[in-house]
Amino acid sequence: MPELRRDPITHRWVIIATERALRPQDAFEHAVAPVSKTSPFAEGNEGMTPPEIYAWRPGGGAANGPGWRIRVVPNKFPALRIEGALDEAPDGLYDRMNGIGAHEVIIESPEPDFTLQSLPHPHLTRVLQVYRDRMADLQKDPRFRFSLLFRNHGAAAGASVAHGHSQLIALPVVPPTVRELLDGARRYYKFHGRDVFEDVIRQERADGRRLVLETDDYVLIAPYASRQPFELAIVPRFRGTRFEAATDAQLEALAPVLRAALDRLARGLGDPAYNFVIQSAPYGQRDVPWFRWHIQISPKLTQVAGFEWGTGFHINPTPPEDAAAFLRSLPG
Repeated sequence: MPELRRDPITHRWVIIATERALRPQDAFEHAVAPVSKTSPFAEGNEGMTPPEIYAWRPGGGAANGPGWRIRVVPNKFPALRIEGALDEAPDGLYDRMNGIGAHEVIIESPEPDFTLQSLPHPHLTRVLQVYRDRMADLQKDPRFRFSLLFRNHGAAAGASVAHGHSQLIALPVVPPTVRELLDGARRYYKFHGRDVFEDVIRQERADGRRLVLETDDYVLIAPYASRQPFELAIVPRFRGTRFEAATDAQLEALAPVLRAALDRLARGLGDPAYNFVIQSAPYGQRDVPWFRWHIQISPKLTQVAGFEWGTGFHINPTPPEDAAAFLRSLPG
């Protein structure tokens, strides 16, 4: 059984995921297994994964068989287990609980070498709807307080299987980083009487130097205090606290912006490894005027080293103004 342990000083939780040591890849091996017909995510190998939670089969077909276009399965080597009770208990001066949560894998296409940006518009829109629907479904479990949808692309970003996929992890606690994000947005609202996201959008549109793309519904920007070179953020121009409450129309409008972001990074930087995360409010958080969900995309072009680990300060050698100007200059 995995375990959650809390640091008594920082109050950060750590998942001790003993079962992930069972993965066939060495825990310290960062090479990505090449795309292959023997991949557990390839069409025809459905028996190599746990039974599917969801599948989109436009032409019909039997569950856990071929013919799917999007498939969701439990992670075979989960960081957290969905079965059981939390059993929170002290361990001397420490706090611990059972590693209860959910860990799902979302395989967005059966094509072995697909990328999100290569998917047709209706397919990519459906992917975003599946992301939303899975997050919304996990919200029904009273043990879970937060979920994170993320995608690791490339070895440097933590991917161990080349066949593209995203992951969704639901947690029984709200991570401190998320609390800091919410608290900061709330403080800004209480002091200024305005939504910080709205102010960021207004300033970035007026300034223009960090604006990569804008539509009627979204802006794509290089954040002012980017932690990594070519870090990007997709921010809705409408209010929405939780991604799982997004409408079909809002997700259809999001698809081309996400495609543009990933396509420009791939063409401009030679398909770098990246982490992609959807930052949504915790489960149970009512709609509030000071926070809105957004997407962060962080290419892995530099390494986080001792200074960053010791201080929390990130050293970014590429000003976001330069990154945005380069990405804007790319055709299409």
